[in-house]
Amino acid sequence: MAQTEPAGTDRPGSGSAVMRDVARVAGVSKQTVSRVLNGSPAVRPETRTRVLAAVAELGYLPNQAARALTTGQTRTIGVIAYDVADFGPANVVQGIALAGQEAGYMVSVAPMRSLGHVPVREAANRLLERSVDGLITIAPHRDIAEALLDLPRKVPVVAVDGSLDPLVPVIAADQREGSRRATEQLLHLGHRTVHHLAGPSGWIAAEQRREGWLAALAAAGAPVPDPLVGDWTAAAGYELGRVLAADPEVTAVHAANDQMAIGLLRALHEAGRRVPDQVSVIGFDDVPEAAYTIPPLSTVRVNFADIGRRCISVLVEQLRSGLAVRPQRPWLLPSELVVRASTGRPPGAPDGP
Repeated sequence: MAQTEPAGTDRPGSGSAVMRDVARVAGVSKQTVSRVLNGSPAVRPETRTRVLAAVAELGYLPNQAARALTTGQTRTIGVIAYDVADFGPANVVQGIALAGQEAGYMVSVAPMRSLGHVPVREAANRLLERSVDGLITIAPHRDIAEALLDLPRKVPVVAVDGSLDPLVPVIAADQREGSRRATEQLLHLGHRTVHHLAGPSGWIAAEQRREGWLAALAAAGAPVPDPLVGDWTAAAGYELGRVLAADPEVTAVHAANDQMAIGLLRALHEAGRRVPDQVSVIGFDDVPEAAYTIPPLSTVRVNFADIGRRCISVLVEQLRSGLAVRPQRPWLLPSELVVRASTGRPPGAPDGP
């Protein structure tokens, strides 16, 4: 069994692979091996490949504690996340973990069970006590975005969705554009207007998706119905959907997420309102179940895993450049409109091209 050796330390006669052996097999110096193991960019790709191959061949395991003492870094990134079991945050965390692993970092997640400044501060303190090199916050609510202002400026921070701190880079899907395109799709099919099942107050995604819906209606000069506000769940979509299903004037609905759209589909089915013959429905997120509803749900696809990967890219750039903070630059990743069978022309509309 390979023994763990402090980076840069040899123990002759121990019988275990040490840095000197790795350097010999790879044909490089011990300093080059150390640079590769510490993630230095100042190593040619072919040299890095030879060193990593020698590490794998010899079973060399650098001691993380010794490395931390030498470099001042633990090669660990902390993630503060709320509702990590939900589809979007769960996939962002997975993207962070995989990209972190590829970059040579471990990822430690501190989940929050409630919103507010105190839970954010407590989660941050738990991670900082472990001497993480940087923090990523999955901040889907305004309370979390505000709480980022209270974080101690000890390590670089990157936020998903939003931050009120101008020094914290933000990575997010372009949710306004996604909702605008979804609403435009329904208007182009000939619907007079589009109703909206909105997400709850204070949620950044809900606000931005509502803004995109409103922008499309305003640009088309279409009437603006009062949005119905849900809580992201299929149960909320079902209850609010019963209200919409009872209104014969409703022919198109854009739900702020797929779960509410799925609840809406059931409410319309129970009311005898056929989709899409009588009512068109489009959601947001493209959860795996969306392609298997009856009918398959049109939606807006968000690449949550790519958001996680971009978080790691931005944070590692800060760590490698030695910058504790960077001016804010929102990285808006494009979303994709996915048209399936739940959208069509309104009743009585002539067939289009």
